[in-house]
Amino acid sequence: MTDKTVHLAVYDTFADWETGHTTAHLAQNGRTVKTVAATAGPVTTMGGLRIQPDLTLDDVRPEDSALLVLTGAGLWDASDDLAPFARTARAFLDAGVPVAAICGATAGLAREGLLDDRAHTSAASFYLAATGYQGGEHYREADAVTDEDGLLITAGPTEPVAFAREVLSRLGVYEGEKLDAWYRLFHDSDASAFEVLES
Repeated sequence: MTDKTVHLAVYDTFADWETGHTTAHLAQNGRTVKTVAATAGPVTTMGGLRIQPDLTLDDVRPEDSALLVLTGAGLWDASDDLAPFARTARAFLDAGVPVAAICGATAGLAREGLLDDRAHTSAASFYLAATGYQGGEHYREADAVTDEDGLLITAGPTEPVAFAREVLSRLGVYEGEKLDAWYRLFHDSDASAFEVLES
């Protein structure tokens, strides 16, 4: 994987906690993370934080990106306001650039038809079924799933660490024993994992 920028989609009602591990450990390991919004104005997260985006959707091209990250947000299920982000995800996948979606963003991708033929997970199978999508047979009961082509990562809202694990693996930040140790440390509070990460 190249050292291209990782793009993090941001929007009002953005679920703050879902990508904290992902973005922090990408940045700490030399990756650039830029925020992308529909417009240039600030957005307000679910936790009340204001984010001034680096870019707008019109500025983002798949060929300039290593990964697009989409988080949950109340707006995914309340309106069509975030549909442009799902369409951007389609452009990324069509270009062979990976997309990572967690929580409500998985429903947005389902509505866009992007989960119909790919292995995926979410909060629950019935949550995605309510979107009317056609991908139920590809749903996996797992903490996080990377599809067969390595292009789509999905997770439910309670699995931000597993979500980060899949992203860090996909981008080659951690692999093998170190990836396992990272997960044990942050998911299981296994202090013995420090030794592996520091070696």
